[in-house]
This record gives sequence, C-alpha cells and structure tokens, in this order.
Amino acid sequence: MEKLQNLRGMVDLLPEHTPLWQFIEETARTHFRRSGVNEIRTPLLEPTELFARGIGESTDVVNKEMYSFFDRGDRSCTLRPEGTASIVRAALQHNLLAQGPQRFWYSGPMFRYERPQAGRQRQFHQIGLELHGYSDPRSDVEAISIAWDLLMDLGVKRLALELNTLGSISDRILYRQKLETWLSDHFNELDEDSRARVSSNPLRILDSKIPSTKELLKKAPLLSNELSAESSERFAAVREGLANLGIPFKINPYLVRGLDYYSHTAFEIISDQLGAQSTVCGGGRYDGLVEQLGGHNTPAIGWALGVERLVLLIMQGNIPIKIPSPDFYIINKGKVAEAIALTLARQLRNSGMIVELDCSKSAFSKQFKRADRSNALQAIILGEEEVARNQIRIKNLRTNISNRSLNIEDFLDNSKFSILYC
Repeated sequence: MEKLQNLRGMVDLLPEHTPLWQFIEETARTHFRRSGVNEIRTPLLEPTELFARGIGESTDVVNKEMYSFFDRGDRSCTLRPEGTASIVRAALQHNLLAQGPQRFWYSGPMFRYERPQAGRQRQFHQIGLELHGYSDPRSDVEAISIAWDLLMDLGVKRLALELNTLGSISDRILYRQKLETWLSDHFNELDEDSRARVSSNPLRILDSKIPSTKELLKKAPLLSNELSAESSERFAAVREGLANLGIPFKINPYLVRGLDYYSHTAFEIISDQLGAQSTVCGGGRYDGLVEQLGGHNTPAIGWALGVERLVLLIMQGNIPIKIPSPDFYIINKGKVAEAIALTLARQLRNSGMIVELDCSKSAFSKQFKRADRSNALQAIILGEEEVARNQIRIKNLRTNISNRSLNIEDFLDNSKFSILYC
C-alpha cells in the first residue's frame, strides 16, 4: 500500500518545531494585550464573494490562487487567503462598529495555491492587527509601532521600514490618468504581466519585481506629485510621529496597493537578515473597504506578518528559545506501582508541576534513558521493591544530590510536595 503523505505546500509542524511557534505567538499576544487590542477568531471557510469583493476580482489572488469549491448546498466557498476581509465581515455581521472604534488582532492559517518556497507555503500562517474607526494619523503611527516593537522583541535583526502614501481617492484618480498615459507610451518596454495590468490595475505595475520594468519605472510620474495639500499634511504627520518615536523609515514611492479602497499610508517592514530583502510585515490604510463590503464609511488600518518567514529569521539569528522541561519523570513498573504512579502524576500536575509519566512498561534501564532525554529535573522511581517498602525514590537527574526516599502516604499529602521538590 502506498504511503500517505501531506499535500504539497501543506507542512506538518512537529513537536520539535512548535516551541518556536509558541514563542512567537505568546510574544505577539503579550504585545497586543499591552496595547489594548482584542483577539478575534473567524472561520477558515468563507463565502467566495467576500474575497472577490474584499480583495478584488482583478487580482491574482482571486483569479489564480484561491482554494474555492461548491459545497453540498451549491454555495461557492473559499478557504481564506488573507485575514482582513474576514475581520471586516465579522465586525459588520455582529454590529461591532456601531459600538465605537474597534481594535482587533488575529492569527491562524491562510491558503493560497502558489508555488511553495522558503517561508511561504500553500497553507501559511499570519498574525495581524486591524484598527477600525480611527482616522487620525496617530493611529497609523501606533499600528506601525506595535509591529516594529513586536519584531524587535522577537529578535529579528536588520529591520527597515519602507513608507509611502497613496493619497486620497481623488488624488489617485488624477495620478492614475497620468500613469496610464505614460505606461501606454512605454507599453512595448514593459514585461508581459505589466502589459496586462495597464488598463486593469496600473498602480500594481509600480510594485513590479521585474528588473527591467523597475528600471523603466524610475522615469514614471510619481503619485507624490499629485497629492492634495490635505494628503501631504497627513503624510507629514505620520512621518513626524514615527520620527518622534525613534522608528527609522525610508520613503519608497513605488510601494503601492492597487485596489481603490486603499488610501494614504502604506508600509512594509523588511529585513535583509536572510540575504536578499524580505518583507516581514506589510500593511496600510484601507478606509474604503468597510463600505465596499456593505457597511458605513469607516476609516481603518491594519497589517499582517508571515509566521513562516519569522521562523526562518529567528532560526537564522540563533535566538535562544526556552523550552520548559519536566519537573519530574515518573519511572514505574509493576501492576500496583503503575496504578500508584498514575495517582502521583495527577497530583503533581494539579499542583502546577510538569510531569511526564512513562506508560511503556519497559525495563527500568530504558525508562531511565528516556528520563534523561526528557531533560526532566528529577525522576520518581516506583517499582515492586518501592511498593513493598511503601516508598518512592527520588533521583536528581541534573545535579549530584544523593537519591532520596519518601513515604508514599507522606507524598500524597500535598504539604509534602515541598519536600519532594528541592
């Protein structure tokens, strides 16, 4: 029979990997808690229409990368490819925005059918922040600072913040007209994908990764030249706020978002810790999305960071991750001893200690080897001889302290735990 394996791009997280993931998640949870940001959890499966409207039908994500299918009710369903649209849908469905500004964070798996590569799989994981109902430039600064401080606390090195403004909708209408004209004049010099976007989504061409197109775009008109006075003042306030917090940034005029509901601040936090520049966190303001999904005009800003890429950066940086070791490993053999060992394990765990119980029925020699591999601080030994003497033996596995023995009834009295754990 053929051996079953996981699907391409769907990766198992083995026990040796999960402590690092838990470290990232717990650090993020701490930062969000300190910032008064509340966790929200949405389904993995959503109506396909949500992403068609929320991401855009002209995007590669919707056209080429989504895992979509019809369920038994003949409804088109999609495994979520990103988190923002689901958060907005939940906020609208449960009338949360009527209660005032909302501060959300989320984490979990997303799904896109694309070529697997280092730090990006077909099932990938994101941690994200969404602030709804805030229009002040300070909310942009706060959102960026939360991401920056989180990455610094995780130990990611050589971070750089790239910043741009998309202006208002009216700013972009003027700019899009000029950009389309310029791109049409240089149509034959563009790469194939960019040519396809000239009429459908020209702003996305500015974010091209094709070297020849990037070089050509250095001569293209800039959005910054079309900003209204109000948009310019707003962007200046964001830059001033970041400077006051001591967060360094670089203006990148080619950093854009191609959909109409994006406005004003766009940013990416990158690191060259792995060699080539790599985006760790990306975000921006999307003041038009809530209305596009059926709500009232609501300002909003958010970001998402990729956990797989973070894992690579942290592993490359050799950041020490403390993995809790068992306080006790219980070595036991014999019918009566095994029953007592189960009781001992439960009482120790209920007192807050980490206990690994060996249920293998193996010889003591093999159980001792497993106890050593577990990195437990102490072993509790309980066999037929110990049962006959009504005692347990305690062996320190990490020190030279002599073995001790303790009466079983004394141990079962919780007040004796302090005698055991020393």
